Amino acid sequence: MALFVQKDTLASYMKVVQPEAGKGSVASYIPALQQADPDAFGCAVHQGKEKAEAGDTGIRFTLQSVAKVISLALALMDRGREEVFSRVGMEPSGNPFHSIQALEKEKPAKPLNPMINAGALVVADMLQEKRPDTAADRFVGLIQQITANPDVDICAETAVSERNHSNLNRALCYFLKSHNVLENEVEEVLNTYINLCSVKVNSCDLARIGSVLGADGRDPETGEYLIPSWTAEMVTTFMVTCGMYDASGSFAINAGIPCKSGVSGALLGSLPDGTGIGVYSPPLDSHGNSAAGTRLLERLSSDFQLSIFSGRV
Repeated sequence: MALFVQKDTLASYMKVVQPEAGKGSVASYIPALQQADPDAFGCAVHQGKEKAEAGDTGIRFTLQSVAKVISLALALMDRGREEVFSRVGMEPSGNPFHSIQALEKEKPAKPLNPMINAGALVVADMLQEKRPDTAADRFVGLIQQITANPDVDICAETAVSERNHSNLNRALCYFLKSHNVLENEVEEVLNTYINLCSVKVNSCDLARIGSVLGADGRDPETGEYLIPSWTAEMVTTFMVTCGMYDASGSFAINAGIPCKSGVSGALLGSLPDGTGIGVYSPPLDSHGNSAAGTRLLERLSSDFQLSIFSGRV
């Protein structure tokens, strides 16, 4: 099956939406992220062996919240659906990704979903419990396998920067610990979470991840299962309902593409025909999503009928 878009067409769409980046701001609460070039813009679209790549696809950046997709997949593979969702919920929050408000309302204090920070911290705790010395290594190994890129690794500089500016996540951890939601020590859980968020990839790596998820967890070239199909289905469902923070509903309507964003400016998109989309543009909108990247996916979806709700993908 041919790609829905070719390189030159993709580049022209990127040129049209590039001004959206000027309306956003690069994340500043983590100094390492603040160093990003606001003009950087890369997009890769992969489906099987077919690829369309335009712009700054070679620039490496950290996953940040995009890591939540793979950490959830790994936890589900480790523990199964029942155990994972006994400790973290399945519902959209409607609140900012780092909010503690919903936790205070829930009795017991169970995070609403694994795509917000509180939920991802609980997932990191589960990965710690399973094999504490290798949680980050196993995470990196899985991404290396999915992306077929052995150079994927943790960015130590970003990890240190995040660790020194993680008071809000640390507060979430202590709140969860005080309600017996976390099994491990706060700093251990936080360290694992930060390491996962600090894994460096490029737009092509993201497209490959999206392609694997869209192909029911199979390697798009060999057909080998890298992730169980039920796991791929579950994490892409969360990408629809919770993947774009508190803009997930509007993005589902405007684009209809299962997608996960990160405050580095990363966007991971996945379509059920095995198409994966990776975007990088650092300036963020008011929801913490890539401003130009979000608009790009909305335009592509509208013009090429990519929405999973259209019945055409």
